[in-house]
Amino acid sequence: MTSTAKRQPALLILLCAASPAVAGTCANEIARTQVQLDRVIEKDAGSYGWQPESLSALRGHQPTPRSLAEAESGDGFDFTAALDSLDRARAADHVGDMRACRRELARARSILR
Repeated sequence: MTSTAKRQPALLILLCAASPAVAGTCANEIARTQVQLDRVIEKDAGSYGWQPESLSALRGHQPTPRSLAEAESGDGFDFTAALDSLDRARAADHVGDMRACRRELARARSILR
């Protein structure tokens, strides 16, 4: 039996063992909310016309989701608060606190409404 053939059953066993743990997390909800937030930030990005370049941009730093959120917060949206909520949701999901995860996701989604 080749080493690849030996690895396949072991990989299958590991995947089956890990699937119940993944099923209870709110990682998919976090990912969907992140996509929604990214779309809102992108949509809002050009709505205020041209702005002067920041010092970070002049130094060649690449934008991050957080720096875009800080620059583009407008129309009553606080994108950084939504990103903070998503960070807290990820932390809660990591330790298995589903109640806190869902609470933070609800907070992030309420900002997007």
